[in-house]
Amino acid sequence: MKTLNDYMTDPSVVNEPMPLREVHAIRLMINDEIKDMTHAEKTAYYNDSLKEIQGKYNVKIAASAKRT
Repeated sequence: MKTLNDYMTDPSVVNEPMPLREVHAIRLMINDEIKDMTHAEKTAYYNDSLKEIQGKYNVKIAASAKRT
């Protein structure tokens, strides 16, 4: 598994300013993690990530309204 450092030196982000390079590297890392997941697995992945963030930072994130 590639580390964040590996993504930071990826040719597609290496010429970005440092703050954007980090954001883009993280996005690449997440995309690699979820690219072979089914829709249900991606939903579970994002829900688990959200719960982890809520617990770590003690924040409440309201659920959005369901689309019709």
